[in-house]
Amino acid sequence: ISASRSANAITVIDSKQLKNRAALSVSDFLRDVPGLAVSRSGVQGSATQIRVRGAEANHLLVLIDGVEANDPSQSDELNWGTLSAADIERIEVIRGPQSSLRGSDAMAGVVNIVTRRADRPLSVNLFSETGSFGTYHSGLSIGSKQGDFDGRLSVNHIETEGENISRTGSEKDGYRNTNINLNAGWTVSDELRLSVAARQSDGMNEFDADGDFDGLVDDQEKVSEFRNSTMRIQGDYVSADGRFQHKLVMAQSNNDNEAFDTGVLGTYTSSTKYQYQYVGSAFWDESSQRLSVLAEREEEDFQQRGAIDDYGIYGIYDPNQDRERNTDSIAIEYRNDISDALSLAASARYDDNSEFDSANTVRVEAVYQLNDGTRLRSAYGTAIKNPTFTERFGFYTNFIGNPSLEPEESTSWELGIDQMLFDNSLTLSATLFDTELKNEINGSAVDPVTFGYTAVNKEGKSQRQGVELTAIGTLTNSLSLNAAYTYTDSVEWDDETGVYIDEVRRARHMASLNLSWQAMDNLHINTNVQHNGSQTDVVFPDIVALDSYTLVNLNANFSATEKLDVYLRLDNLFDESYEEVFSYQTLGFGASLGVRFSL
Repeated sequence: ISASRSANAITVIDSKQLKNRAALSVSDFLRDVPGLAVSRSGVQGSATQIRVRGAEANHLLVLIDGVEANDPSQSDELNWGTLSAADIERIEVIRGPQSSLRGSDAMAGVVNIVTRRADRPLSVNLFSETGSFGTYHSGLSIGSKQGDFDGRLSVNHIETEGENISRTGSEKDGYRNTNINLNAGWTVSDELRLSVAARQSDGMNEFDADGDFDGLVDDQEKVSEFRNSTMRIQGDYVSADGRFQHKLVMAQSNNDNEAFDTGVLGTYTSSTKYQYQYVGSAFWDESSQRLSVLAEREEEDFQQRGAIDDYGIYGIYDPNQDRERNTDSIAIEYRNDISDALSLAASARYDDNSEFDSANTVRVEAVYQLNDGTRLRSAYGTAIKNPTFTERFGFYTNFIGNPSLEPEESTSWELGIDQMLFDNSLTLSATLFDTELKNEINGSAVDPVTFGYTAVNKEGKSQRQGVELTAIGTLTNSLSLNAAYTYTDSVEWDDETGVYIDEVRRARHMASLNLSWQAMDNLHINTNVQHNGSQTDVVFPDIVALDSYTLVNLNANFSATEKLDVYLRLDNLFDESYEEVFSYQTLGFGASLGVRFSL
């Protein structure tokens, strides 16, 4: 649907922005999105979490070419540290609950990543860059669009020596990742299109951990190897009169994670998710009204392997397990553009899960175009998040699973206004949001029998409130800006003290600024500023403070010829020293120089 007809708070990062910033990871772009908080445990390739509007990291659903990429073996999160930005065409971000359409993992929002498709009879693209910290990044893509067929295959590889994650020692923590991406389709007729998409990521990252449990990360020779893939086959049918649309999808995602300590395999997790989905839509009243129905089957398999540990008085823990869960869902959505000014929508979803009670979620929204320059938005929604495999069945150490956990439940509302100024060259937006969460899962509770750690549903309700402000527009013929500010007050009920406390790794104040300057016809310069306010983190059993920081990044793209581009990226220009996760060191100033060549 058109973004102007949606009440959602939406951010779109297009191909031009992706090219001008030339960042290595998708998470680097998402730092500029209002409401999103990024926490990276160290250097490039390290474990990375993203939280939306003060929610948990596993409350955000990630789609890659329509395939759910969240990893059930990693607490239903996506490890953003391993998601390369190469060969991506577009990133769409929807903030706010989307469970009524997308189910459990979409409690706080959805990130939809769309990879590139072939758009010319024949295209060959190459790029290569080198930079600080022993970083090399290169790739090749071949695409062809011939008549009713289009196909594109790309391969890219990134390798970096990195820096030491821990505060002490000199051992560097490196990262390596090879990505293969396929996107192809066949337009069988004016009504029918068949398509296939597949993406695989294979690599490793070196990391450090707290070996002596003093709260500080120790310099260690630990390595994590990963293999992630998504695959999809899809058929789209549109009736000749445009009144009916049908979509049939079969998708699969796989994740394998192995952890090594001084070269010895220690732990292993894997997951596979199968999805079978049908979506049908009917349009009438000159397409101003739409009714859509979804039917979906989701099957998840989880495997975990590790050493059996004897904790003495705490008992013997065997982490080896095989689990599965299935969900059958139906959903319905009705949308009505009542007039040129007013749009209404309502959606509802029913989930029948093999492990939990059936769940119902709903969402209603309204958009009103007050005048040519002012648009009002409002939405209300409920959402759920099912407990993860780890929370229910345990982990490698003395973390005891709790199979009696109940799903988390939330109720949210938001109000927004969009104001266009100066002949629509500048758009100012403000969104006020409020979420109440009950049954929040606390993963650091103490088991009363074994005295190990466990997960429990907390008493009381957690509150997430705030406001998002954005300014997007063209200042002059050659200068444009994209600015955002977010205030988030995210608190949870503390069972021990009986008061609300701040949730960790959620700064109250976050801001970003992008200035895009077309200095010459063939020279583009982008200045990026990111500010993250002070926040808290946990060093069990204590709460510690992390200082605020501001990063400045600079990018220059020079078109030497129609086929050759040269680009320069300067990260952390002023060599800011900061931590996003307590005791995990981040990268200082870095420079990269690259070239792109197309045939």
